[in-house]
Amino acid sequence: MTSDPPARRAPAATPPAEPPAARWDPAGGLAALRGLLARPLASYYLLLSSVGLLLLIGLTMVFSATSVKDFAEGGDASASLTKQAVFAVIGIGAFWACQRLPARTFRAVSRPALGVAVALLLLLNLLVAMGSLFGVTSIGPLRAELLSLSLGPISLQPVEVAKFALVLWAAHVLARKGAVLGWWKELATPLFPVVGLLFVLVGYNDLGSMLCLLALVVGMLWAAGVRTRVFAALTAIGLAGIGLLVAAASLGAGSGSRGADNYRLGRLTMWLDPPSPRTCFEQELPNCYQLVQARYAIGNGGWFGVGLGQSSLKWNWLPEAHNDFIFAIVAEELGVVGCTVILVLFAVLAYTGLRIARRVEDPFRRLAAAGVTAWLVGQAVINIGGVTGLLPLTGVPLPFISDGGSALVVTLAAVGMLASFARAEPDAARALHARPPARWVRLVWAPLPPLPGRRRKPASPPADRGSVPRSRQRRQDDQAAPRGARSDRARTGAASERRR
Repeated sequence: MTSDPPARRAPAATPPAEPPAARWDPAGGLAALRGLLARPLASYYLLLSSVGLLLLIGLTMVFSATSVKDFAEGGDASASLTKQAVFAVIGIGAFWACQRLPARTFRAVSRPALGVAVALLLLLNLLVAMGSLFGVTSIGPLRAELLSLSLGPISLQPVEVAKFALVLWAAHVLARKGAVLGWWKELATPLFPVVGLLFVLVGYNDLGSMLCLLALVVGMLWAAGVRTRVFAALTAIGLAGIGLLVAAASLGAGSGSRGADNYRLGRLTMWLDPPSPRTCFEQELPNCYQLVQARYAIGNGGWFGVGLGQSSLKWNWLPEAHNDFIFAIVAEELGVVGCTVILVLFAVLAYTGLRIARRVEDPFRRLAAAGVTAWLVGQAVINIGGVTGLLPLTGVPLPFISDGGSALVVTLAAVGMLASFARAEPDAARALHARPPARWVRLVWAPLPPLPGRRRKPASPPADRGSVPRSRQRRQDDQAAPRGARSDRARTGAASERRR
């Protein structure tokens, strides 16, 4: 007998395989980022987003840094915020106007703007000198402080106008000179005399703003392709000039006074050899109180800060907490995270400005974009470096963040010019013309930029007109007769053969 084979069991049902967990691919993320940056209007939107976020953070921090003092003095905690918001609206209007203007308009107003800036600086220095010598600080309704001119309720810092005017005028001059910038004579006339005059007029009262002008000029010369040895010579001259302006504080320059200790030299030595906080407070050393309080604010903030509006150093412990030292309040209330956000936004602004300068075809646009970028980013570096102790303290405001009306308006106007240049990039201009926005958008926001000029194709060789008589062929040896020299031979042949 044969036994039946045992029945086979059905295989157990296997559960469906789970989908693999989604993993972040660094290569894919970088490819997506490159794709976003490759879009035609990427520079324009990067500029709007970074500047808009910086302006929003600035208004928030101005309110946080000034609300306590404003309420204690006038009963209105939002007084400074309202004033800054009004200037922000005016600055947005200046941004809108400047982004609608073509490059030829900026070039046309460069000389008048520079003349107005020099006149305002001369007037400010004259009134400041009259105030220190004769006690006269005003002429009628016009009065002067150390850095600002006031006409009734309107106050203006001439140095802010000088920054924008220098960008326009220097870009116009350098673009006009072109390839001859390698010669000292071309740089010496008229760029260096005008820049030297502005350095003296600004640096005598405000060394920090003069350093911003220096960063602006260096950025534009770098974008113009000036030789390295020229930069070395300019560095030596600049250091000597800064040394003279530091020494001038003993004669009453800036906020110093004749016969008193040189506060500029004191800030420099305090940065090179900082004392301990106990020594600073016990011996009441000058030029160290703000630095120590700023470091207390930064240390008190930690990683995530004590909370928005919860700063303790702004209760009249940190001088100029709403202006030059507002970054310390940001560090205390928002911590390292908030400071990193601001630094990243300024890094995006620097990248966008250099990207615009690299992509535009017009030399004036390229130089002006490099100048504005060097100005804004350089001023931010000087301010943040001074607050954190990485650089000597000079006392310049943080762009878009610090309290200050005229500085905010002029800065937003310069950003509007950058936005105009971003729309004029070749790819952006072609994209806007290919799919133009609605007519009301062009009328209300910005017109279409000009299309980039088409490059001329090389001329094609002339058509073959037949064989050339042997007597008319040009000699290819070294004895060839120069063009235009007539031979003694008789001009024979048809008229078509005699044409050249």
